[in-house]
Amino acid sequence: MTPEEIKNLPYRPNVGVMLINADGAVFVGQRMDRHKDAWQMPQGGIDAGEDPKTAALRELEEETGVLPELVEIIAESDGWLPYDLPHDVVPHFWGGKYRGQEQKWYLMRFLGEDTQVKIDTEHPEFSAWQWLPVDQLVDNIVPFKREVYVRVLAEFEGHL
Repeated sequence: MTPEEIKNLPYRPNVGVMLINADGAVFVGQRMDRHKDAWQMPQGGIDAGEDPKTAALRELEEETGVLPELVEIIAESDGWLPYDLPHDVVPHFWGGKYRGQEQKWYLMRFLGEDTQVKIDTEHPEFSAWQWLPVDQLVDNIVPFKREVYVRVLAEFEGHL
């Protein structure tokens, strides 16, 4: 695909979850389909007819095993935050139908215990997970998502 063709593609509707623990550290998972050091916060697509908040709680449970009753929603992003995929991977994600994702983000506090985090879900996405200090978050994220993570941190700064 040419850069011009990619530029004309829409964004995929998506949600992201910034899950923080009692110490203010952020949950990140090591993606199974990437090289080492490809950490990210939970995120995923919005199903047809699904509202973003419901999608965020569903994706969190699907990716981390964290049940909705184990979190408190603290804040949500004011708008949608887009990011573009690198051009060379666009044809390989979502059948080449999207240039990237446009995300609604939710800040949630984890009310449970670490033993209640279960990344060995039915369709696992993470091979490992950790609580990362907020000031280390952006540097540990796959490069093409760093800008959106900076914007997420700015959105939730008053709550962290």
